[in-house]
Amino acid sequence: MGASTYNQAIKKQFLEILKLSIEDQTFVSLVLMNNKNADIDIKKLSIRPISLKRGKLLNFVSRFPSNDITKNYSIDIGVKNVAELLEVTFSQGALSTFHTEYFFAYPEKGKSKLKRKERKQTLSIKTGINNQKRSPSDQRLHYLFALGIADENGTTLKNKHAKLRQINKFVEIISPIIVKSGLGKTLNIVDMGSGKAYLSFALYDHIKNNLDYIPHMTGVELRSDLVSACNDIAANVGFENLSFREGNIETTYITNPDILIALHACNTATDDAIAKGIHTNAKMIICSPCCHKHIRKKMSPTTEIASITQFGILKERQAEIVTDTIRALILKAYGYKTNVIEFITTDHTAKNLLITAVKESDLSDPLQNYIEEITALKKLFGISEHHLEKLTYNRKP
Repeated sequence: MGASTYNQAIKKQFLEILKLSIEDQTFVSLVLMNNKNADIDIKKLSIRPISLKRGKLLNFVSRFPSNDITKNYSIDIGVKNVAELLEVTFSQGALSTFHTEYFFAYPEKGKSKLKRKERKQTLSIKTGINNQKRSPSDQRLHYLFALGIADENGTTLKNKHAKLRQINKFVEIISPIIVKSGLGKTLNIVDMGSGKAYLSFALYDHIKNNLDYIPHMTGVELRSDLVSACNDIAANVGFENLSFREGNIETTYITNPDILIALHACNTATDDAIAKGIHTNAKMIICSPCCHKHIRKKMSPTTEIASITQFGILKERQAEIVTDTIRALILKAYGYKTNVIEFITTDHTAKNLLITAVKESDLSDPLQNYIEEITALKKLFGISEHHLEKLTYNRKP
């Protein structure tokens, strides 16, 4: 067999492996590299499967020195494009399935090579109350890659292990709360200040694919570039009921959320989110506070507590405790069963508290016993008013 005939046979074998992996839904990614076409300044091309309303497609991302170009193709056309690209543009291909990795070299001179090796599973997520682990779905692999948590093969990036632990921990904490809450199977979820939406994607994925709920989730984010990027990722991984829109926490109009989350909303933005949840009668409010500048500036105790606040770092920590205690008490005052827990260890971030609140009673006016507790706390620490009070029971008509 001549070199040319042999090379074509190996290439055909590689393409057959690709088609079979797509058919049995074990295909994770294909990276074409080693550009041999001097007329095209392309570095590499990444391909992965996606699910859209029009069906299963192949998502092609062409990496150029100054930009990326994304296109979607049907399975048949996508595979034909791969065959042509290996003939004209690229001389190497790295194919990953859930179980196996293949490396294909198709040089202009010499014989082609096709190597394979079993793949180590690197991604897992704890699920449900029993913390059982599942193998990663193709959707999970794709959004973790798109969000910069994992590479094309699903391997967690070296500097993102802490972020993946944070994602897993968040899901582990929230999952049993949702299951025990008595909420219906269709959930309206709003993420206020969604940012890069790491946790939005993880929560949507877990609720839909592990808990078998039907989530309708909206992320609200002020930065238009993040809104656009997250909407593209959601579309490409087939999360049909996950969308993002531009807006801020305070003024964005929402109605009847089952779950309202606000993760690392800075300073009083956490108060804006909690107030939004209370006013819209959210059945569950979940927030991870970030920054506590507002109360720190207002604290001026005249009792022995002043001894603590004379030291900057201790005043800062005390302000965090007081701020979040009052937030929890206001939620209790409005009929929410409230808890404050450690979200993630301080090895990852100092912003490690999570406030969870589940609606137990519909109250138009806050319970006075909690208001009295808040009043006593404010007097002890020399605080005139907490921002969340302004947004709730101290609102002007």
